[in-house]
Amino acid sequence: MSIIVKFFVAPDDTSAALTLQDGPGRAFDSLSFGNFDPEEAVIEWESLLAGGSFEELVEAGEPRIVAGQDNDGCVVFAISTRLSAALADAGQSRLRDVAAAWAQLRAEDGEPIDTEITDAIVSDLAGLVGSARRQNQSVYCWVA
Repeated sequence: MSIIVKFFVAPDDTSAALTLQDGPGRAFDSLSFGNFDPEEAVIEWESLLAGGSFEELVEAGEPRIVAGQDNDGCVVFAISTRLSAALADAGQSRLRDVAAAWAQLRAEDGEPIDTEITDAIVSDLAGLVGSARRQNQSVYCWVA
């Protein structure tokens, strides 16, 4: 389980990869969360918002790692363009439904997250994605 999760806006993979050691810091717009698996979460969100099974998305290489190792060290990964579009295009009602469904999935896997927290994470991330799209940039996630 991750201790620190930061979603952030960056112009490209190279810029995002530079955050590997110390995180995005103040140079990038970001959101900080903790204590959930963001790699699993983005796959679940994409499945809930845009369709496709968890397994299909994993087989397609989601999420795409841009720096680090997918083990005990820090990692930076990209939010897929498909998930970004789905988050940006979803209304508040749809985002609340996805947050509730995500909370249920986590509870079924023995990792309960309060629905108020899942709602805040999903809606705040949708706002960050919208901001990134207006700037013609992408959203990444740094995990430590």
